[in-house]
Amino acid sequence: MQFDEYINERVHSLYWNDDINCATTMIKILAEIFKADLCSQIIEAAIGMHGAGKYGAQCGLIEGALMFLGIFGRQRDLRNEEIVSMCYDLAKKFEEEFGSLNCKTLRSQGFKPDNPPHLCEELTKKAIAFTQNYLGSAIA
Repeated sequence: MQFDEYINERVHSLYWNDDINCATTMIKILAEIFKADLCSQIIEAAIGMHGAGKYGAQCGLIEGALMFLGIFGRQRDLRNEEIVSMCYDLAKKFEEEFGSLNCKTLRSQGFKPDNPPHLCEELTKKAIAFTQNYLGSAIA
């Protein structure tokens, strides 16, 4: 199975079967792809990271990607400065690719009670593939 197909299936499953947010979905799928162990505290830390608890601040997709980048960097024995530099670079490229790091911009319909669930599913699939490609090129 190619990664795009895997990402599509996992995002759909984590959203619709487990009802978890975008940041947690990003972290879990990247950990699966890059074979990283996640402790429960990492998942717990991401509970409210979907636009800062639906406030609409920084997007949970970039938050989850940046959290995972710290894990990824440590697995590869990178120095703090290298990880910080990669976080900066990933955030810049994410913003260039998707137009913003802000949830209010990326999810312009906000978090209204009458919204259908998981409005960001397609964006999540694209953002995870984008981040996976970024990290894959970092270890190439």
